[in-house]
Amino acid sequence: MGTILHGAHVTLRPAASEDIPALVAIRRTPEVYARWRGGDDLTDAVTTDLAESDTETFVIEAEGRVVGAVQWYANDDDEYRHAGLDIYLDPVRHGRGYGTDAVRTLARHLIEHHRFHRLVIDPAADNAPAIRCYEKVGFRPVGVMRQYERGSDGSWHDNLLMDLLAAELV
Repeated sequence: MGTILHGAHVTLRPAASEDIPALVAIRRTPEVYARWRGGDDLTDAVTTDLAESDTETFVIEAEGRVVGAVQWYANDDDEYRHAGLDIYLDPVRHGRGYGTDAVRTLARHLIEHHRFHRLVIDPAADNAPAIRCYEKVGFRPVGVMRQYERGSDGSWHDNLLMDLLAAELV
């Protein structure tokens, strides 16, 4: 089944095809859709995400159910080696510490088991709750990436590049 990671409040396990309906329902919520989008066919978008060969996706389980997903990718170039993370969480579960626990649990795994010395994440610059979540884990702002990502309305918006060095994990 793959690696299962246990945090203080969440369990992360490899995403499987049977998780697609729950992940689609979460991605369909207006708060998540605004950040992650996925077009008209969210089932296809989630299925495609799970099939990405260069990204590993874990479902986030809490309260006995799937409450989100967290994924990571690697830059394995010896001179730039690091890992990047992305996460989405069911908005009705926001404010319970699940996102922070999921990011911390995955970060610890990437540092301890994959030996990454640096992790990055790049939330939208106006996504203050996500930025606070990542700061609780030890991520620090590096700088604003101007007009980095196209929004659902077609306009470009800024993202905040944040990184975490292994010794800074909280």
